[in-house]
Formats: sequence, C-alpha cells, structure tokens
Amino acid sequence: MRIVGHAVRVFAVAGYHATPVADVATAAQVSPAYVFRLFTGKLGLFTAAVDHCFAQVAEALVAGGESAGETDAAGRLDAMTAAYVELIGDRDLIMLQAHAQSAADVPEVREAVQRGLALVVRTVRRVSGAPEADVQRFIAYGQLCHLIAQTGLDDLDTDWAALLTRGISHPVPR
Repeated sequence: MRIVGHAVRVFAVAGYHATPVADVATAAQVSPAYVFRLFTGKLGLFTAAVDHCFAQVAEALVAGGESAGETDAAGRLDAMTAAYVELIGDRDLIMLQAHAQSAADVPEVREAVQRGLALVVRTVRRVSGAPEADVQRFIAYGQLCHLIAQTGLDDLDTDWAALLTRGISHPVPR
C-alpha cells in the first residue's frame, strides 16, 4: 500500500504516459524490480493508484455523510461536500484523476476510472439517501471544484471566473 500511495503522488505530476516506474520506485525507496514483482507493469501500478485515489474519495464521503448524523439528504450532501473539499486540499488526488481521464484511451485505465466513478456514485447515493438528480448535481459540482482547483480560478479577478467560483471555496493546497 505504501508504494501505491507514492504512485498517486508521482503519477499526479506527469501522468501515466510520462512517468516511468523507476520514479515511483525511487519515491517509495524500493527497486523498480520490486515494483514489477507487485504489479503487472506500469499499467497495473497506475490502475492501482487510480483505484486507491477513488477509494480515498469514497472513504471521505462516507465519513462526511456519517458525521451529519440524523439529518435529511441535503444535510448529508452538505457534510459530504465539506469532507470532499477538505480532501482535495491534497491536489495529488485531483491531478491523478485528471491524468487518469486523459489516459482513458487505454482500456484498463478507462475501466479503473469507471470503477472509481461507480464507487463514488454508489457511495453518495447510499450514504446521502438523496434523489438521483441531487446525486448527479453533487458529482457535477465536484467536477467543477476540480476545474477550479486545477486551473487556479480562485485567484483570477475576472467576471467569468467569479461566476464559476461563486460560493465555492477550497483549502490551500497541501
């Protein structure tokens, strides 16, 4: 699991295509041969990192939703939003997701992204108890948060950026 955690961080920088396994091995302080013993090549390592990333998202959403206590679906979604906003203070997670989406032409990567999205959607539905339309808006809002965080829209003083960022705040990147 330690190697996968390092893989998230390393792949978040340059993505699947531009990152050699040796870079992940160096970060994890193991040999590339050891990484290849554990994973089916770079593709296996990358998809494990994507799976790990989405599992972290689902765990944070569960914790957030459960922290809301006995409230309505909207209150649970609000608590899940707050947990997610806190989680993406770790920009590696959203950058890895962006790189995974950009490498979705590779069938195994596309399947990992689909698995991750399925996990997140099912988690939000189960924990929030919200109607499907609200779950869809929650996911769409999360994607907008990614866009804002990835492109630094919070820092722009323009009317169009203000329109997209209104009411949305993110923690300072960790």
